[in-house]
Formats: sequence, structure tokens, C-alpha cells
Amino acid sequence: MNRRALLAALALPGVARAQDLPPDRPIRIIVGAGAGGITDILARIVANRLSDRLARPVVVDNRPGASGIIGTEAVVRARPDGTTLLMVFPSHTANPALKARLPYDTERDLAPIGMVSTVSLVMLVPKDLPASDIPALIALAKRQNLNYASVGSGSLAHLGAELFRSMAGIEVTHIPFRSAPEAQTAVLKGEVAFFMDTPITAIPLLQGGQVRALGVSTTRRIAALPDLPTIAEAGLPGYEATAFNGLLAPAGTPPAVIDRLSIELRAILTEPEVVAQLARQGIEPSPVTPGEFAARITADIAKWRRVVQAAGIQPE
Repeated sequence: MNRRALLAALALPGVARAQDLPPDRPIRIIVGAGAGGITDILARIVANRLSDRLARPVVVDNRPGASGIIGTEAVVRARPDGTTLLMVFPSHTANPALKARLPYDTERDLAPIGMVSTVSLVMLVPKDLPASDIPALIALAKRQNLNYASVGSGSLAHLGAELFRSMAGIEVTHIPFRSAPEAQTAVLKGEVAFFMDTPITAIPLLQGGQVRALGVSTTRRIAALPDLPTIAEAGLPGYEATAFNGLLAPAGTPPAVIDRLSIELRAILTEPEVVAQLARQGIEPSPVTPGEFAARITADIAKWRRVVQAAGIQPE
């Protein structure tokens, strides 16, 4: 089906719009994380809107474990007909560098549909840390030994901090925690000098005045924290540490189905109600084409491989 015909099909009622998908079968979005987290929340937003647009059930299936690998493998092994999809989170493109062996090829065995959101980080520091900005933090780290928190080895918080360490030319000690609340507590108690937190969990602490923020990891300021500079503009030019949540299908899924799902996903992510819902949680919707998403995956795999190697992290 050419693009003009595809767009014409989208103007028809929902049942007709879904003609490229197998009839009378629900769509399942597998999430490689537990219920209640940001990836699960995004998957349910997409599932609800996709169900309305395609006039068929769309359900979320949580398969947590092994940094998303368990859920990803389930999708790789599924029938490539568009009825089993995968919602990934930041570890998806870090796993090739962090794992000695994966049960699939991250690029070859999955077909990108589109990004859902850009995942950014906020650098949180204790209220009484004697560093009021990025240059002062770097200078402090060169004078004394500093620790930083993460939510586990290989997490975006860890890799983003290691990229900061490498670009700033400093030595800091990694203290991994099991969850964001534990890492936040370490910041509140002054046990670590900084923690690269996600906006959705950082904003409540900042609103309560419990911690300070020195910058965000994106290339431009985020709408949820418009007065907070990027780390790059605050003193470390060129710094960026972002990842994504995104939707993929098994390799071999027909191109017409990928195009149909991609167009629907991009439409969902530009709905004012969805944009507002995500903005309230500090999440930036990121509608892109399958080709653009594929290029982002390739670039991120290469980027995190360089960061992992520079940090001396040994694959498990």
C-alpha cells in the first residue's frame, strides 16, 4: 500500500483502518518492567488510545526482569503480524554493551515503529553541597573524593553520570541503589554529591525545596523545569544524556503494518490531551518515523558502548 492509499485508509472508520492487521485479534504491548513505572504508564496511555483508533482491544502485558531482556525476547519470538508489540525503556540500547550475550540481536530482530518519549535526567545535589553550579561541582570533584548515586549499574542514571565524569575529567565513585527513592534519600542525607534523576521523580523533591538541581541532561531546557539550564549550557559544553521509550515489533512484520502503527502512534502523541498528560509528569512526547527511530537506536547503541568501555564496566 502506497502512502497516499494508507492516509486515505486512515480517514475511514476504525475497523477499516485496521485492515492490514489480522482480523479479530487483540494487540498486546509487552513491557519489560513492572506495573506502575513510567514505561508501564506510557504503554497504557498508548494502548488506550490505540484501541480507540483501531477499534480493537489493545492490552498491556508486563514481563519484568533482566533489564527488559525477558520481555524483549518474548516479542522477538512472537508472530510478526503486528499483534505483539514491545515498549522499551533506556536499557534497551545499553544492554548490547552491558551484557556479554543477548538472546537476540537488538537491531536485526526487531522492527522500529516509533519513539514515544524522550527520557531526560536532572542532576540533583544536596541543599548544602558547596557547589552552586556545574563548574563549581567539577572543581569540587577535583579537590576531594565525591560519590554519586544511581538506580543500578547500567541504568541511564549510571551511564549519564559516567558520561559526565568522562567529559568533565574528574574521578567520582559510583554508589548504586535499588530504586530512585533510595538514591534520593542518599542525596537528602548528603551521602552522595549528586544523583541523575528522572524529572517525574525529581520534580516533587524540587518543589518541596528538599534538594537543588544543577542542570538537565537534554540539549534544550525541558518544559517542566523551564528555569533550569541544560548541563551543556551550565558549564559542560556538548554534554547530552538522553534515552527513550519506544514501540517496536518483531522483525518481519509487514511494512504496511509498521507504517499503519507508526502513523497512529504519531497521531496519539500529538493529541493535546496526551501532550498535556505527559507534560504534567515532565515527559516529552517524541513522535518520529520508523526510519528516524532506527537511526536513533543505532546511534545510542554506539554511544553507550563507548561510555561503558570508557567507564571500565565489564559486561555481565
